[in-house]
Amino acid sequence: MVLVSSVRDYINRMLQDISGMKVLILDSQTVSVVSVVYSQSELLQKEVFLVELVDAISMSKESMSHLKAVYFLRPTSENIQHLKRQLAKPRFGEYNLFFSNMLNTTQLHILADSDEHEVVQQVQEFFADFVAIDTYHFTLNTPSNYMYMLPAVIDPPNLQNYCDRIVDGLAAIFLAFKRRPVIRYSRTSDIAKRIAQEASKLMYQQESGLFDFRRTEISPLLLVIDRRDDPVTPLLNQWTYQAMVHELIGIKDNKVDLGNAGKFSKDQQEVVLSSEQDAFFKSNMYENFGDIGMSIKRMVDDFQQVAKSNQNIQTIEDMAKFVDNYPEYRKMQGNVSKHVTLVTEMSKIVEERKLMLVSQTEQELACNGGQGAAFEAVTNLLNNESVSDIDRLRLVMLYALRYEKESPVQLMQLFNKLASRSPKYRPGLVQFLLKQAGVDRRTGDLYGNRDILNIARNMARGLKGVENVYTQHQPLLFQTMESITKGRLRDVDYPFVGNHFQQGRPQEVVIFIVGGTTYEESRSVALQNSLNSGTRFILGGSSLLNSKSFLKDLEEAQRIARSSNSVV
Repeated sequence: MVLVSSVRDYINRMLQDISGMKVLILDSQTVSVVSVVYSQSELLQKEVFLVELVDAISMSKESMSHLKAVYFLRPTSENIQHLKRQLAKPRFGEYNLFFSNMLNTTQLHILADSDEHEVVQQVQEFFADFVAIDTYHFTLNTPSNYMYMLPAVIDPPNLQNYCDRIVDGLAAIFLAFKRRPVIRYSRTSDIAKRIAQEASKLMYQQESGLFDFRRTEISPLLLVIDRRDDPVTPLLNQWTYQAMVHELIGIKDNKVDLGNAGKFSKDQQEVVLSSEQDAFFKSNMYENFGDIGMSIKRMVDDFQQVAKSNQNIQTIEDMAKFVDNYPEYRKMQGNVSKHVTLVTEMSKIVEERKLMLVSQTEQELACNGGQGAAFEAVTNLLNNESVSDIDRLRLVMLYALRYEKESPVQLMQLFNKLASRSPKYRPGLVQFLLKQAGVDRRTGDLYGNRDILNIARNMARGLKGVENVYTQHQPLLFQTMESITKGRLRDVDYPFVGNHFQQGRPQEVVIFIVGGTTYEESRSVALQNSLNSGTRFILGGSSLLNSKSFLKDLEEAQRIARSSNSVV
C-alpha cells in the first residue's frame, strides 16, 4: 500500500506501451494526479511533447495527425461530452483513452457510438483518482470543501456531488490496492456516516464483483472520520519543515508559489517540494525549524566545496569532468537556492507576526490545563499591536474550544475584545465553530481528559517533559492510530457499517478525514509507520488544510447557513 509508486505505475503503463510522439490530455483534476508524481523531464523521456487540458483541446481546431493522443480523465459526464465532440472531428492520429475510475455502461456506449472514424485504439480504467502527495498521504482536492461543516438542517444540492467525489476517491484507493475493506465511521458525524454507508454500498452491492479480490485473513480497515472531531490541529502554527511551509506560504500539489513573497528570480517563483524528487527535503521534511537551519548550513557548505573544485579547472580532463558533472551541479545549485529562499522567507514571516510568542500560547492551549493563565495570555496577545488579525482569531478559537464549558463570562470578554481589535472577521465565527465542532459534537477524547488511559498518558508526557515547546502538540489522529494498533478503538464511538466486523488487529488501515488533512497529521502517520507496529496506515482527506483554508471553509459554511435562515 504505497501511493506514489501505485500512481506512477499506472502512468508508466499508459505511456510506455504507446510508441512515438504523444500528446497527454488531462482534466483539471488529473493534471494534479500526474504532476505530483511525474516531472516534465520524465514525460519527455516517454516522448510526451505536449500536455494539454481537455477543455482547451475542444477550443482548438489545429490538426496534429502526427501525434498520438493519450487521454487521462476522470469519468465525469462533462469529460465524456468533451470526448464525444473531439472524436466527431479527430485532430490526432490515434486516441488512447484512460479513465481514473469506473466507467458506467452508458458512458461506454456513448464513446463507442462517437468513434465513427475508428481512431480509438483502447479504453481502460486505471484507478488513480486521488492525488498522492506523499508515500502514505493523499488528497482529493474536493471542490466546495466547506460542505462538511454545514448544519444538518441544510441539504444543499451540491452536497451529494461532494459525497460522490469522496466515495469515488475511496473506491479508487482500494481498487488500486486490490482490497475490499471493512468500514467504520465517527459516530457523531452525519456526513462521515453517509460517506461510509455509500462506500459500503458501492463495494459490497453495486460493484461487488469488481471488489471481489482474494480474501486476506484480516480485512483492511477504512475509517471515515470528521475534521470537526479535531478542529485544533488545523488552527495551530507549525514548526516542522513541510507543515511550516504550507502554513506560512502554502503548498499546492507539491508546488510552492513564491511569486508574492518577494523579489525572487523567475525560476524561483514556483518551486517543487517533493520527497520523491528532492533528497534533502525527504530527509528533513519532518524536522523542526531550528534543526532545518543547521541542515541548510551544512548543505550550503557542501555546495561551496563543490563550487570551489569546479573553479579549479586546469586541464582538458578537468574540463571533461566538469561537463559530465554539470547537470548534477546545476541541480545541487537549484536545490540550495530553493531551500535557502524558503527558510529566509519563513524566518521573515515568523519575525513580522511574532509567531514564536503566539505559538507558545497556542501550544499551551492545545496541550495543557490552566484556564486562568490561558485567559491572561490570550488577553495580552489580543492587546499586542504586533499580533496579526488571523493570529488573534486563532487564539480565541483555541481558547473557546478548550474552555467552552468552563468560563462563559471570560469567553464573552474575549469575543468582545476580538470584535474590537479585528473587526474584519465575520461576527459570530467563533460561536459558529463551537456549534459545529464543540465538545458536544465531537467523537473521541480531543484533550485526553475523559479517558483514564489518556489522562495517564498525558501525565507521563508531562513528567518526561517535551523536547520542543513549539511541537508538543499531538493530533487526535495519533491517539486514534494508537487505539487501532492496540485493538482498543471503541465500537460505540466508531461503529461498523452493516454486518461487517473485524476479528483481530488490521494490518492495513486507510483513515479518511472528511473536511481535510494537515501536514502535521501526515507526519504522525509517517512516524507511526516507521515504528513497524504490524499495522500500516494511509491518510487521506477531501482537502489539504492550513489555518487559512480551514478558516475560509468555516466562513463560507457560516455564510451559507445564515443565508438559509438556519440558527447559527
